[in-house]
Amino acid sequence: MKVLFIGDIVGNTGRKALKETLPYLKSKYSPHIIIANGENAAGGRGITGAIAREFFEMGIHGLTMGNHTWDNRDIFDFIDDEPRMVRPANFPPGTPGLGHTIIKVNNKELAVVNLMGRTFLPAIDDPFRAADEIIDNLSKKHKHILVDFHAEATSEKISMGWYLDGRASLVVGTHTHVQSNDDVILPQGTAYLTDAGMVGSREGVLGMERDAVLRKFVTQLPVRFQVCEGKWQFHAVLVDLDDVTGRAKKIQKIRILEDEWLMD
Repeated sequence: MKVLFIGDIVGNTGRKALKETLPYLKSKYSPHIIIANGENAAGGRGITGAIAREFFEMGIHGLTMGNHTWDNRDIFDFIDDEPRMVRPANFPPGTPGLGHTIIKVNNKELAVVNLMGRTFLPAIDDPFRAADEIIDNLSKKHKHILVDFHAEATSEKISMGWYLDGRASLVVGTHTHVQSNDDVILPQGTAYLTDAGMVGSREGVLGMERDAVLRKFVTQLPVRFQVCEGKWQFHAVLVDLDDVTGRAKKIQKIRILEDEWLMD
């Protein structure tokens, strides 16, 4: 089974890049299931029901979230009724939405788990204990398990990769918006990447308008960040999973720049 995981989609620039590149990627790689992180899709913060529907209509089968899950209030109107979307499972009990779900496409099934780190991010329940509880239960029925670990610290992400080696098919990090170069298949068969990267402007700072970010660093005064409209970049990771064991056979980073895309 081939799974395509798309990094954080940032604002309208990221949505534009997704719309332009996804048909090509589907044709070239023929992924069975496509998952994307959507927590920055609406103006760089949160997601709306209309944007989620747009993604599903494009051919994305499941959406993961992160620390910006609740930044757009529109999400409260649909998250409890959308089984294709997950928010971090280690939010406290009673939080709206699902922390994990099963994505079924034709005869393929993928369990999708969303977790959030605690280092340099708001206080939240232990993601390692949450992973134990959820994955131990999922593995009784499902061989193919994807974990989006939305975290800031590289050390925390790498630790989660080792912690879940042999228990998850893919552990991929999100949140930092910078695609890492450490894609690997760990000894027990788990594909791992510290950060999938982002889909959005490469002329800003992590997808946001750069002058505002620079002003914040230089002055330390309050600044309103807005999505950068500059030329885009597209980051994703493709994994090939064994149909029987769920172990990863191949992992491949995908990086497309708008300039190169237009030249092709």
